[in-house]
Amino acid sequence: MISDGTLRQRAKLLWCGGNPTLSSRYVAEERAIALTFGGSTNAVMMATPADLEDFGVGFALTEGIIEQADEIASIEVVESSLGIEIQMWLGRDRADELSARRRAMIGPVGCGLCGIESLEQACPAPRHVSSTATFRARDLLNAMTALAPLQELNQKTRGVHAAAFWQPHTGIGLVREDVGRHNALDKLAGALLRENMARAGGAILLTSRVSVEMVQKTARIGAAVLVAVSAPTSLAVETADQAGITLIAVARSDGYEIFTHPDRLIFSDFPTVAA
Repeated sequence: MISDGTLRQRAKLLWCGGNPTLSSRYVAEERAIALTFGGSTNAVMMATPADLEDFGVGFALTEGIIEQADEIASIEVVESSLGIEIQMWLGRDRADELSARRRAMIGPVGCGLCGIESLEQACPAPRHVSSTATFRARDLLNAMTALAPLQELNQKTRGVHAAAFWQPHTGIGLVREDVGRHNALDKLAGALLRENMARAGGAILLTSRVSVEMVQKTARIGAAVLVAVSAPTSLAVETADQAGITLIAVARSDGYEIFTHPDRLIFSDFPTVAA
């Protein structure tokens, strides 16, 4: 058995062609990870133990705890036999705000709603994304095709999700992976915030389905376009429409389905030249 912190090699019995054979395969690591603020636990997630500082910062952003990375005064990753703690300490103003609305939230694989106490908390009005950026439809299709080879952990395990950020002139700049799709997006959010990357002119790429939480997180990130390989839920579509996000889903090699704000897309391969 080997481990680099994100995957392990496990023995297996392969049954193929009618005969069982001893073999092995890589499987993704999954551990309990607590996110704490000011010494108090805010959430416990089952997640892949990689890019954990990004995870902490991204979770704080998408949960509305912070707006900027420097509002976290310090962050430390502490490992124990039980799991991992991402210990964050906020600046005074943010710490006071969090203390005022403190709630416990323990969720398996980033369910996103555990600990919510009211329907209003479950379905808050999304942040509106204001962006005049336009995107060529074929470029977004090519971006999704380019994502698979960049999923290093999934190439070995075939068992994790990815979230990536793509821009028209630079391509895919960041990729984060995790056993939980919410966690992968939070890690990406944290990386974008820590690197102070402009988000309104780019697209979030997902290898998962699109539930309402994924749209809410994308709105918090401030990206204008969300592209996913699987279908959205009805509430995800409604929320994307309210947030001003172009929601694209069921992305395949030959096309995809556009659910909201198609006006951002340019469907011709070449710009129209006036006579």
